[in-house]
Amino acid sequence: MGSARSAGARSDRASAKEPLLDPAADPGRAGQNRVVETLAQLRERREFECRLTPDRALESLQEAEAFLRGRWLLTRTPDCALPSLYEACHEDPYLPGGPGFATWPATKWPWFGQLAERGYIVTAVHRGKNLIVSADGARLLDPICRAEITRMSEADPGWARLLGHLTAVGPSLVDDLIAELRMKRQELRALRSPLERCGAIVSRSVDVTSAQGHPQSRELARWDQAYRGPPGAEAVASTALGDLVVAGVRAAVLAPERELRRWFSWNWYWTDTLLDELIGSGRLRQVGDGLVTA
Repeated sequence: MGSARSAGARSDRASAKEPLLDPAADPGRAGQNRVVETLAQLRERREFECRLTPDRALESLQEAEAFLRGRWLLTRTPDCALPSLYEACHEDPYLPGGPGFATWPATKWPWFGQLAERGYIVTAVHRGKNLIVSADGARLLDPICRAEITRMSEADPGWARLLGHLTAVGPSLVDDLIAELRMKRQELRALRSPLERCGAIVSRSVDVTSAQGHPQSRELARWDQAYRGPPGAEAVASTALGDLVVAGVRAAVLAPERELRRWFSWNWYWTDTLLDELIGSGRLRQVGDGLVTA
């Protein structure tokens, strides 16, 4: 009975915020209507779609997966307008008052890793922080990450050595790479960190068998080894970054304009005209208070 009432309440809330359709808003696109929403409507839709209120809390791993597939990209913890998996859990922290991991949801914290186990890629392209992406999100990342493999290989012989070794042997455990490349753990960490931040390499947790049981290790792979979906659209990296920013705004529903440049690691692909071009082409819309929507 309680779940039926909850479902009904959600349906009522969704219908109550239906935006107006303006058939004349985009006369250049025959036969299509353009959704026109007020700032208040956008704020309400953001709360609903990004699950920012307790009544929209994720209740199961299946709901979390559907949330990821609907938004395309999720941060682990809230740090910007992009939707966050743990924020959508609305659960008390593992250790109230504690720092770091202690702030994660008490029982739902494994969901991020469990989604990765289902084949969703976790990257560090959110300026070194975890960003998990659906198949649609990965397809948008694909041309940029492939361009970064080439750029990073040409920029530094150490990066080229690690990327070349992964090309030859395939995805590898960190301990195996330390032995095969004959380097110290901190040396490998110094090489892999910038490669992960730019998306040339991705890492994932894996269980390894040992005399002590099944401890976890990290496996490193080139982006083009980890991503097994259809190729992303061929585009120069700056154009692909624009596509990704639009997808991020769509995921957030509403985002501060000043934030967009800080979402992803690739400042070198962000041009002075990128945002103006996205707004001028109608892919992003300014809605007041320094906010944009897609």
